Amino acid sequence: MTEISQSGAPVSRASELVQELHRITAELQTADLTQCSDSELVDVAAETERAIARLSFAGDRQIVEATERDLPHKTGHRSVIQFMTHRLRVAEPIRRRNQMSATASFSSHTGEQLPPQYPALAEAFAGGRVGPAHVRAVVEVLEQIPHAVDYDIKVAAERHMAEIAVDHTPADITALGARLLAHLDPDGTLADDTDRKRRRNLSIHRQRADGTAKMTANLTPELLARVTMLLAVWATPG
Repeated sequence: MTEISQSGAPVSRASELVQELHRITAELQTADLTQCSDSELVDVAAETERAIARLSFAGDRQIVEATERDLPHKTGHRSVIQFMTHRLRVAEPIRRRNQMSATASFSSHTGEQLPPQYPALAEAFAGGRVGPAHVRAVVEVLEQIPHAVDYDIKVAAERHMAEIAVDHTPADITALGARLLAHLDPDGTLADDTDRKRRRNLSIHRQRADGTAKMTANLTPELLARVTMLLAVWATPG
């Protein structure tokens, strides 16, 4: 039987599933874990983490659909980030946006469904075999591949890193990714100004109570030279 909302319109299947999800989650939160054997409890915990990852992928898909319908502006928000922060209560909207850019499917201007930027990683994420931190670590590696590397090699590298992510921690992914990058560009000669400009960034973290703040950056060689020269003068003792 099709449910009817308070407005009189039929309730969508997605809405029904979310309500069912809340019902199941409420039961899971209060389930008697003492009835589980040791091995069963480990499996329950592992499958719960897998479900969390799958839900994150499903949530990304919903945000993409809302964005393509222009719902952030229609609901009175100035940007997608503001919509994610205040309406959806996303804790780290910029990281979430970057995650979606890498693993979600978007529509072209003609309405055609486009494949994810990193399809192998997206498949592993959708299946709950990797989580957001794994996705982030893989993307950080893949974005360092010089654009001069052949397309087929980049595709193979993405598949390889997705396979690594399934069985390794984010820290492992970073270390193993460094080996891959060294293999692809052992002399460091393939990267050019395009790659360096693509990677450059500067972030100022939240200000602390004492007025200080942490800053992280990836600098171009030119800016690094200027900063080094500045520090040589002003960062010496005294």
